[in-house]
Amino acid sequence: MSKTQQAVHVARTKSRRVNKAGETVEYESVLLRRSYRQDGKVKHETLANLASLPETAIEDLRASLAGKTLIEATAGLEVTRSLPAGHIDAVNQMARGLGFESLLGPACRQRDVVMGLITARICTPASKLASLRWFADTTLATDLGPVTTDEAYHAMDWLLARQPAIESKLAHRYLGPDANPDKLALFDLSSSWVTGHHNPLAARGYSRDKKKGVEQIEYGMLSTRDGLPIAVRVVPGNTADPAAFTAITTEIKDLAGVDDMVMVGDRGMITSARIRQLADLGGLGWVTCLRAPAIQALTADDGPLQMRLFDEQDLAEINHPDYPGERLIACRNPALAAERARKRDELLDATETELDTLKAAVKAGRLAGAGKIGIKVGKVIDKYKMAKHLEVTITDDSLSHARRETEIAAEAALDGLYVIRTSVPATSMDADEAVRIYKSLANVEKIFKSLKSVDLRIRPIHHHTEDRTRAHVLLCMLAGHLTWHLRHAWAPLTYTDQDRPTPENPVTAATRSPQAQAKASTRTLPDGTPAHSYQSLLRHLATRTRNTLRAAGTEATFELTTLPTPTQRETLELIDHHLENQRK
Repeated sequence: MSKTQQAVHVARTKSRRVNKAGETVEYESVLLRRSYRQDGKVKHETLANLASLPETAIEDLRASLAGKTLIEATAGLEVTRSLPAGHIDAVNQMARGLGFESLLGPACRQRDVVMGLITARICTPASKLASLRWFADTTLATDLGPVTTDEAYHAMDWLLARQPAIESKLAHRYLGPDANPDKLALFDLSSSWVTGHHNPLAARGYSRDKKKGVEQIEYGMLSTRDGLPIAVRVVPGNTADPAAFTAITTEIKDLAGVDDMVMVGDRGMITSARIRQLADLGGLGWVTCLRAPAIQALTADDGPLQMRLFDEQDLAEINHPDYPGERLIACRNPALAAERARKRDELLDATETELDTLKAAVKAGRLAGAGKIGIKVGKVIDKYKMAKHLEVTITDDSLSHARRETEIAAEAALDGLYVIRTSVPATSMDADEAVRIYKSLANVEKIFKSLKSVDLRIRPIHHHTEDRTRAHVLLCMLAGHLTWHLRHAWAPLTYTDQDRPTPENPVTAATRSPQAQAKASTRTLPDGTPAHSYQSLLRHLATRTRNTLRAAGTEATFELTTLPTPTQRETLELIDHHLENQRK
């Protein structure tokens, strides 16, 4: 006979009896018991009857047996350290609710470190080394323990190996038929500059950051119609837009697990060559826009695109033999036309003003020689990008310029015009919806804005190896995914327009709702409390700390998190509400 797994605890038992007066009386006994397992059965042994002790003494004994440290109520408490916790707790609450950790992979040290790096990217974006230093000044130091540089880089390698599985899960969840009945996916390309000269992906190309003279990488982002990041592909910095588009179109259907999908990309992304490629792949529709020369061809020689189409409405479907089996939806935005005309006139005026200054210098003899004059003129022309609209004549001792009125008039005729090009039949997508879908590419631009400057600061790229560069961009994309959810959850507390009206005319620009305009003008919410930006909410959450305390004169410590402010409590409640909506 053997006894194992002994435990001492306080047990309360209640019983009822009927006394001589016929009244039911309830009795409670408080016993100190030892529980143990004997021959496979749990047995209890009463060690003492505690009923005669004061209730406070009984509770102290219960707490002590539970492993809690008791201190004198009159003893002073010392706060040995306070660490920011609120913003980290909020990110973790959202991640747990979305099943984000399990999406990354099985539980392991690398997954914990990756989650720490994603949290750091959301809360205080910085380089990996700076993020590890930030760990030490937050509750991540307690929760993760020390994280070395090698651990962080090994965790990034682990994450990169998991990329196909992670993106497949995200695509099934958000682009699958249940969540995405329209079968739409958006794709766009951007670039970020690289430090150093040893990154094999770095190259000089067209910089969307307007960062001249530095090498860069490019990355294509796949997202939902609402701008939720799903997948990312990194390509060398001198890759053309269509080639980057090719890198993901061959995978999109497998990622989402669907038989057909509609890809939405801009006019530089989905070219005629890419359209032929999509046709060969099968099952991939597309929505894009024609380039200016193609639009001009439709207006020439009494072509199908004539201004009389817009006498009564701002859009019209047209056909042309150059686009068999496709739909062309011509749109004209008068407000956009006026803005482009204004901007062109201002740039022409500014260019001519500077050219007149150079002309006066040539006439006065301060500037001579065709070569020197040409260099000065070239700088002016390049500054305002008006070479196509000006005829400039240069000799060794003269300079003249004149507007090319014919070319200017031809461009002005196209002001405000754009033509949506799609393979999706009208039975599945009417003309108004096709325009709205193409305009939704603005949501991908919001992702890039969030990644680059507003929230996550993906640039500059400090890594020098191809795999670490890809892992960095993937990590930032995953941080952007969580940021999208946090921004939408906290929209009631921020300046975000929750009720933006959908224009009846899809060609006109969207306007802010009266509620959003009121928040922006008064800087307050409907209840009178201050409105926040997303970043100010994160900073406010960071003021909620986890404190380490100890009784004066002792070494025993315990942790206590400060109570949330009303705003902090509401942010956590809004996360729960958002997660409930996601589960529906």
